[in-house]
Amino acid sequence: MSDRRPIIAANWKMNKTPQEGVKFAEQLTTKALNLGRVDFILAPSATGLFHIHGALRDSAIELAGQNMHFAERGAYTGENSAAMLVASGCQWVLIGHSERRHVFHESDEDIRKKIPAALSAGLKVIHCIGERLEEREKGRTREILQHQISNDLADLSGFPADKLIIAYEPVWAIGTGVVATPEQAGEAHAQIREIVGQLFPGPSGEQVKILYGGSVKSDSAAALIRIPGIDGFLIGGASLDVDEYCNIAEIAATEVLDNR
Repeated sequence: MSDRRPIIAANWKMNKTPQEGVKFAEQLTTKALNLGRVDFILAPSATGLFHIHGALRDSAIELAGQNMHFAERGAYTGENSAAMLVASGCQWVLIGHSERRHVFHESDEDIRKKIPAALSAGLKVIHCIGERLEEREKGRTREILQHQISNDLADLSGFPADKLIIAYEPVWAIGTGVVATPEQAGEAHAQIREIVGQLFPGPSGEQVKILYGGSVKSDSAAALIRIPGIDGFLIGGASLDVDEYCNIAEIAATEVLDNR
């Protein structure tokens, strides 16, 4: 990350009603006034986007959809299009989260269609990748990361570094309370940086930001953000509490500032 300004993204998953989300957003906008050295992205459930967008209107905090369909419209019950997310106030969308891949069985082809569809609609993308525990234990981490990046980004006509973030989320650390060690996270992020550089050589590939996600909490944030190549976090459960979320943001900002 060229300016080392951490991105602290929150994936609420299927938590918080619209009313609870608005209350959180109002509290965050106040607390964020003292956290000007980080960029916040909130990913609530789709039902709360429009109302939370209103609560964030006068702040720099941005919104993300948790998922989208690649089609512009059609007979896809229960799905949301990129245009719907934009109209609800989103600047970002999560694509390829491990729960979408492994719980809802989204294929590489689905994800590969979603990314250009999102970019074409004006959304920026947080592209989630990561290996399962059995894949790590068999020494296949790099193979899986290489496969996911090269397949999912295959249909991009260029590499829009300012509109695409990669989030490394080891599946074995999501929602389990297990956090990758600094050594494990650092190795994976270095591999991702190398893979991206090979696929998209030049300044654009070098500038892409890479987040770490996987049971991040305030007690693990400092050690992780110190690792070269980790540009911020995609946080799950710990982002549901506004104080814990802001504590992580403050830790990240302080560590980055102290190590410039």
